[in-house]
Amino acid sequence: MKTILFAWMSVSAFGADWNCSFSGYKAQPGLTASQSGDRLTVNWQGERVSQLRAVFGIDGGRPVIRELAAKGAGDWVVLGRELQPEFEVKSGLRRLSNQQLSPLKELGLVSPEILEREKWKVFWDAPLNVPGSVRTNVSMPRKAEEIRIAKSTFATKTCEVRTDGARLEISFDGLSLGIFSGRLQFTVYKGANLLRQEAIAKTEEQAVAYKYAAGLKGFRIGEAKRVAWRDVARAWQKYEFGGAPNKDMVALRARNRLAMVDAGAGALAVFPPPHKFFFAREIELNLGFVWYRKDDGGSFSVGVRHADREEMFRPYGVADDIWKKRVDQARNFAQGNFALYNAPPGTWQRMAAYFYLSAEGTEATQRAVMAYTHDDTFKALTGYKVAISHFHTHFNEVLQDQGTIDFIPPWLPAFRALGVNIAMMSDFHGDGHAKDGGEVRLKDQQVYFEGCRRHSDNDFLLMPGEEPDAYFRGHYTMVFPRPVYWNHVRKPGQPMVEQVAPFGKVYHVGDAKDELEMLKQEGGLVWQAHPRTKGSSGYPDAIRETEHFRSDRYLGASYQSLPVDLSEKRICEERCFGTLDDMNNWGAPKYVIAEGDTYQKFPEDDTFSHLIVNYVKLDRVPRFDEDWSPVIQAMRKGEFFVSTGEVLIRNSGIEGSGAQRTMTAEVEWTFPLEFVELVWGDGGKTGRQVISATGTGAFGVQKFRIPFAAAGRKWVRFAAWDSAGNGAFTQPVHLR
Repeated sequence: MKTILFAWMSVSAFGADWNCSFSGYKAQPGLTASQSGDRLTVNWQGERVSQLRAVFGIDGGRPVIRELAAKGAGDWVVLGRELQPEFEVKSGLRRLSNQQLSPLKELGLVSPEILEREKWKVFWDAPLNVPGSVRTNVSMPRKAEEIRIAKSTFATKTCEVRTDGARLEISFDGLSLGIFSGRLQFTVYKGANLLRQEAIAKTEEQAVAYKYAAGLKGFRIGEAKRVAWRDVARAWQKYEFGGAPNKDMVALRARNRLAMVDAGAGALAVFPPPHKFFFAREIELNLGFVWYRKDDGGSFSVGVRHADREEMFRPYGVADDIWKKRVDQARNFAQGNFALYNAPPGTWQRMAAYFYLSAEGTEATQRAVMAYTHDDTFKALTGYKVAISHFHTHFNEVLQDQGTIDFIPPWLPAFRALGVNIAMMSDFHGDGHAKDGGEVRLKDQQVYFEGCRRHSDNDFLLMPGEEPDAYFRGHYTMVFPRPVYWNHVRKPGQPMVEQVAPFGKVYHVGDAKDELEMLKQEGGLVWQAHPRTKGSSGYPDAIRETEHFRSDRYLGASYQSLPVDLSEKRICEERCFGTLDDMNNWGAPKYVIAEGDTYQKFPEDDTFSHLIVNYVKLDRVPRFDEDWSPVIQAMRKGEFFVSTGEVLIRNSGIEGSGAQRTMTAEVEWTFPLEFVELVWGDGGKTGRQVISATGTGAFGVQKFRIPFAAAGRKWVRFAAWDSAGNGAFTQPVHLR
C-alpha cells in the first residue's frame, strides 16, 4: 500500500495530468492553443512565412517549457527543450534625496505625507550602494541588511490561457520572489516571432526599490552550439561553453542589448524591453544587460539583467585640474545614482524578458530583432526632424582643455548615429564660469558658440542652450533662435543690454523680469527641467501664477523616463503626464519636451534605450548661421510629438468645429500595439478614453479616428503605447 501511495504522489507532484482553464480562450487562424495530457501546445503565425511553437508543462509545481520551435521555408527547428523560467530580484530601500529636499524645504513642503510621496520620484538614489553617501540621501547610512536577494520558486496549481485580440496569454500561479509574489505569464503575438516572459508580482512592504534578472535555464550543450552577440564595437563574439561552469550570470556588454542561442539551423534571441527596462542615469554606459551561465558540463542558461551598480564614465582632461574635476564627477555619479525601479506597496510589477524564435542563423536573427528598434535609431519621418535637448557635455570646457575648437568629442558621432537632426545643448552646468558677470563667461560662450557652429552640418544643428538656474526658480532649460551673449549678473546702474566688443550685444540679467524680457526680445523659449523631481521638486507648481510662467515664452516642462515603476502602463505616467495635464488645466497651452539630461556619452554606450526624442514638424534643418526660428516656432505651436522611436505618429489633427469632433492620428509601430488613448482636460480635472489595440500585429500602420464631445473640454491630446512599453504622444490641442 505504501508503494502504491508513493507512486500516486510522484505522478501527481510531477504533473502527469493537469488542466488549464480555457474559459478566456478563443481560437483563431494563426493563433491556437490546446492541451493533451501534460502538454499545453501553443502555435502561432510569425513574421512573413514563420510558424512558431511553444509547448508548456508543469513539473513538481514548477512551470516548464517543453519545447520552443520555429519553422521558416524549411523544416521545424527545435530551439530548446525542457527549459525552466527563472527570475532573481535584488532589492533595497527607497530614500528621498537631499537635492529634492532642498527646494521642498524652501517651499515649506516638508510634511510626512509630502516627503513620502516625493521619495518615489527620486533620481539621486543608489539603494544597493552600502553605506552610501550622507550628502546624497536622507536617513543614511544604508545597512547591509537592507539588501535582499531572492530567486524564483513555484508552487503552481493552476494554469490559464486567455485570448486578448491577436495575442495569447498563458499564466501560471504560485510564483514567489522573496518579498514579491504573483504569477508567471507568457505572451505570444500573431504576426510576430516574439515570446514575452514576465513575472507579474507585488509586495506589501514599504519603500521597496529593486532590480530583476530573468531568463531560461536548461539549454543543452551540443543541441545549442554557442551563444553569440555583437560587442560594443559591433564585432561578432561567441562562447561555445569550453570553459568551466559558472557560479554567477556572465554579463555580456552586447551591442543593442541582444544575445542569441545558436541552435544551428535556427536561433533564439533574448533581450529586454527596449526602453521600459531602463531607469534614468547620468550616463548610458553599457553595463551588460544580457547574460549567459554555464550551469554544468551539459547545460546553460540565458537571460536579461541589470548590474548592481553604476560605473565611472571615462574622464577627460588634458589639464590636471580638469582631469581631477572630471574624475571626481565620474566617481560621484557612480556612487550616488543607480536608482532601480519603484515598487510601491500593492502594485503589480511586470518584470519582462523577450525571446525571438527564428528558423534562421544568428546574423539573420539579429537583423530581424533590430527591425523592432529601427536598428537602434530614430527613424527619419517625412515632414519631421528629430530633436533632443538637455545635455551637459561640457562642450566649451572640453574645447578649451583640448586647445582646439576643431576637436570632435565622442558624443557627436553618438548623436549622429542615432539619427538626431537637432541637439539643444546645456553647457554651463558644472562647467565654465556660469556666474561670472564679465568677459570670462563671454569668452566661454564665444568658444561654445563657435564649437557649435563648426560641428553643425547640413542636416545637423547644434543649438547652444543652457540650464541657467538663475531667477525663474527650480531648474530650467533655455534656448534661443540664434547665439545670445548674456550673464546672470546686473550690477547697480548697469543697463540690461549693452554692446561689448568683440562680442556684440550682451544681456545683463539681474532678476526674473530681466530674464523674461531677454527671452521676449530674442524670441527664446524656456521650460522646467525635470519637473517635480531633483532640483525642480515642487515646480512648476510653485511658479504657476508668476508672469514668466504665464508668458508664451515659458513652453512647459520636460519629459524623461524618471522614475520607473513597472506597474505603470506609460513611461513616466504620474510625474510627467501629471505635470503636462495639470499645466494645461491651469491656463494657456503648455507642452512637454523630451530631454536627455545626461553628461558624457560615447559611441559604445547604450544611448538609444535611455533616450526619448521630439519629432518636430520641419521640412529642413536650419543651418547654424541661419535663423533657427522655425525650430522655436514649431515648438511654441506644439507642432511636435514625443517618441521612444518604435511608435511614430505620422500626422494627427482634430476634425470638426462643433460640439462633436474627431481626433485623428496615423500611427506607425514595430512591436504590437497595446492601446491608444484620447486624453482631455476641462480646466480642473483630467480624463481619458482608452481604446485597446491588442488586435494589432507587429510592424503596422493605421489611422485611428476617435470621436469625442467637445463641450466642457478645454484641451485634448493623443497617445499610442505598444506591448513593450514604448510609446508616442502629441502635445495638447486647446479647443476653441
